[in-house]
Amino acid sequence: MFKDLYSPPKRQLKQGQAGAADDRCQTFSPLQDTLLRCLRGEEVLRYAPPKFIAGYLSLIPEDWRPGAKGNQAAMTSTVHVFTSITANYLPKARVLAESVKSLAPEVQFHLVLSDVLPPGFEFAGEPFDSVILATDLAATVTPGWLFSHTVVELCTAVKGLSFEYIFDQVGADKVFFFDPDMVVFDRFHELVGALDHSSILLTPHQTAPECDDEAIMDNEMASLIFGVFNLGFLGVRNDEEGRRFSGWWRDRLLRYCHDDRPRGLFTDQKWVNLAPCYFDGIQVLRSPAFNVATWNLSQRRATGSVTEGILINGEPLGFYHFSGFDSGAQEIMLNKYGADSPVLFELRDWYIDACEQRGQSELGALPSQYASYADESPISLPERVLYRQRADLQAAFPDPFAVDANGGYRGWFQANAVGAASIDRTVSIDPAGPLADMLNAIGFCFAARSHEVQSPLKRSLLQFVERVLRLSARLFA
Repeated sequence: MFKDLYSPPKRQLKQGQAGAADDRCQTFSPLQDTLLRCLRGEEVLRYAPPKFIAGYLSLIPEDWRPGAKGNQAAMTSTVHVFTSITANYLPKARVLAESVKSLAPEVQFHLVLSDVLPPGFEFAGEPFDSVILATDLAATVTPGWLFSHTVVELCTAVKGLSFEYIFDQVGADKVFFFDPDMVVFDRFHELVGALDHSSILLTPHQTAPECDDEAIMDNEMASLIFGVFNLGFLGVRNDEEGRRFSGWWRDRLLRYCHDDRPRGLFTDQKWVNLAPCYFDGIQVLRSPAFNVATWNLSQRRATGSVTEGILINGEPLGFYHFSGFDSGAQEIMLNKYGADSPVLFELRDWYIDACEQRGQSELGALPSQYASYADESPISLPERVLYRQRADLQAAFPDPFAVDANGGYRGWFQANAVGAASIDRTVSIDPAGPLADMLNAIGFCFAARSHEVQSPLKRSLLQFVERVLRLSARLFA
């Protein structure tokens, strides 16, 4: 699919006709040679656009290409990309990885997995160059630390550690993070080039002021709540200032990567509001073609087609963010702000089909390993919140997932947490967020109230509703 979308038509040179793949390679061996030298940094095609190079890489035999699996002579790229997921997001991560590889086959793509690999996963057939388990990132990723985070919090909390790991263990010069629900369509090499002159690349949620009250409330006020910058994308260079930033961000995420809006936190994003105050070398990408999403469509018009190329305000689309796709928020906001961009509805249908072809129906409903105890009973939000608030519980139950003869941490919680004054019962509900998060938040309210009522009947009823909500959240996770 991406080959068809990105690669230009096979052209014939005057020297001969293109036939079978082997014949093409012989016919165009000078071009192959030039492309390989360019990718190794031995030569520069100053006037060739990235699409040209990406498209004609098909002329190079598969096992000659930089980064080809099993090719010992392949170049190790200094540019690396990663995404962070649980197993149910694997189809989306595949679409993302294929989009990056179609534009820059030499780039190394890493899958950071806060979960276990799903049944039938065969690395040889995947578009990833490596799979990095969250538990391999650092000694600080303990069972207790994993337990202290919801699934969404966990996939963002490991991002800082992942940057550091790829810098130190892989030797990357430039590292990019993309959310798994993104697709890169063009201009990837512009991002790489931008880090030649900067240490940190950020994309804001909005790049132009809104013009009416409804859009101000939907978009600008949302940025005040969730963060000025969308951390679905981040680029960091392995230089002094880039490492200062990544180390600071890593430390903040290790301790404070929670959806705790009353305390001013929204996982990893709001921390980076402070980055321009602390660090030099930050470049804010204000092109409307980067990180296009429903929260900025009010100021961005899309034209063209999926097959021929999409333009955003007249510029080639760099990458699109399908945020809120599973919850339905994407569709609501697209209908609201994308009505004058019909190609975006074509793009949405294309994305649905792309994910489906890569296993969405089979993998999309997989429960996360860290969403439940060892006996597969679901973990509630109050159980996580109390555990991360109490150092004594962390010391007493270093592996809170375990369920022993005494019930482990879960047993202790059920026996002792009723009426526990130390639980912070303040929750925030985002109507536009994932449905699973909304159900968990509402379930937390019922659970907290059940600890306070005196009537056994009322308590049982509240606990029953809370269990139903938790199970429902698990279905929609």
